[in-house]
Amino acid sequence: MIRVAAAQYAVTNDVAANLANSVRMIHEAGKCSPDLIVLPEFANHNSWYDNQDHCYQVSVDIDGEFSQAIAQAAKQVGAYVVINCTVRRQGNRATGTSLLFTPDGELVAENNKQVLIGHENDFLDIAEQQGPIVDTDIGRLAMYSCMDGVINETPRCLALRGAQILCNSLNSFAIDEGTLHIPVRAAENKVFVVAANKVGPLIPEEMLEPVSQGINIPVEFLSGAGDSQIVAPDGTVLALAGKGEEVIWADIEPSQADDKSRPDGSDIFANRRNELYAILGNDPQTQTLPEFGGAIDVDAAIVASDSIAEVIQQTQQLINNGNKLIALPELFWCESGSQPDMLAQESEQLLLALQQICPADVYIGLSIVAKHGNGYQHQGVIVSQQGVVHRQGQVHASKRHDWSIPADEFKVFHSPYGSLAVIVEDDAIYPETFRLVAMQGVQLVFASLQQQEAWQGVTGIIERASENRVNVLAASTACEDSLICSLQKDFTIMTPWQERQFDGLLSQCQVVRGNQSPICAQVHPQAAANKVVSHRTHLIDNRPWRLMSAMLD
Repeated sequence: MIRVAAAQYAVTNDVAANLANSVRMIHEAGKCSPDLIVLPEFANHNSWYDNQDHCYQVSVDIDGEFSQAIAQAAKQVGAYVVINCTVRRQGNRATGTSLLFTPDGELVAENNKQVLIGHENDFLDIAEQQGPIVDTDIGRLAMYSCMDGVINETPRCLALRGAQILCNSLNSFAIDEGTLHIPVRAAENKVFVVAANKVGPLIPEEMLEPVSQGINIPVEFLSGAGDSQIVAPDGTVLALAGKGEEVIWADIEPSQADDKSRPDGSDIFANRRNELYAILGNDPQTQTLPEFGGAIDVDAAIVASDSIAEVIQQTQQLINNGNKLIALPELFWCESGSQPDMLAQESEQLLLALQQICPADVYIGLSIVAKHGNGYQHQGVIVSQQGVVHRQGQVHASKRHDWSIPADEFKVFHSPYGSLAVIVEDDAIYPETFRLVAMQGVQLVFASLQQQEAWQGVTGIIERASENRVNVLAASTACEDSLICSLQKDFTIMTPWQERQFDGLLSQCQVVRGNQSPICAQVHPQAAANKVVSHRTHLIDNRPWRLMSAMLD
């Protein structure tokens, strides 16, 4: 058992004052006798520069006074310390770099930011190599920072390479960092995350009002959002900071991060399909997303029930009320221990019943069992008046459905409402799955689920929708596990918005839940075309494609 801590505090544009404050916070955190302390991103100077030379001048030398003072503080408190600064590089350039110091005051690792956001792209260089996995006496540590964790690839690769504790330094005003992007990276990779964000203005105070007016972001959202936290491998938040200066800590057992098992015993890392993910490592400049057509608005719904009669009745009601896209849970009528041959027969009867009530302009996504070759396959299907118009076999193996013959690709279906996909439970837990269909231009996903872990409904499905900018209808038999993820039409920050004001969410979609079935909402297929979250920051194209060998090999 070890103790980990995160220090949350404000940073200004005064490098000397920031150094003194960082040292003070290390000592403040040291009062709880931690083995590891994580500090925020850009701790030397707020991410606000007049020009490239200014950025370089306020950056720190890797072995300079700033670094040496942090090393001394780490030695004085006897803890590993992670801090992120802009670091001077050759040619008047700089990188956003996380630094790891040992309890002896030695700098043992550095990791440059892989995914830049907004004007960081104008002043900083991105990483040219993977971040290190540091095997220490307290566990295997790795580092990433802020935007690296808003999309999945950087934390995913660190976890696949063996990290047990991910140290995330943030410089973020976004409230969805704390509610979504930080905790989901722990749960989807089954690792610990120790995340430290800032509070206080993220730009010079005298600039708050003019900048707010110029970029359409209210002043209150130009400060660090706080919400520093420590998250367990199951997604449980063990410690959570508020909105002011604070130190949080928790006792953890790093070896728990070595267990990658789902409740049914499936190993989520062993069951990955690296051979199918190769396109994720291709240069985005050579890839073009398909044209985004389809509808602007569509009425959609999910049914949460384990009764065939109830599902048919509610589906008919939804159709009568004008809903065009309807999602049903995974094998919702199936009892534990049911054999695939019987499930296949029952599936055929269910599909016929749905086809009979389905008008020409309605599509229903669900999960069935079908004969496949010499065996059976668990499939997601889309049903219309014409019958089954799209089949998607389960790609990733699971012990729950160990009889299912794996499919070898993810496919999309082109409907009048836009491009659709259907994904089943044991594929939906993999961030790679949604990336692959998003890169095929999918605008809405029917997620036919039987939720096995709480994190999936709390953060998992929401993140799959948000980091890929796809609408999702996620149906499980339990209403509390079901949700609709609907994309906002106004999205890119610091651009004119027509329908809403900035609400503190960087990329999180709108989430609709309900206390009873059915759950209805309007979704926006054409909104999936805009994946630019900020200046020069595309949620798919800006993935660190050069550094993803751990996901692909």
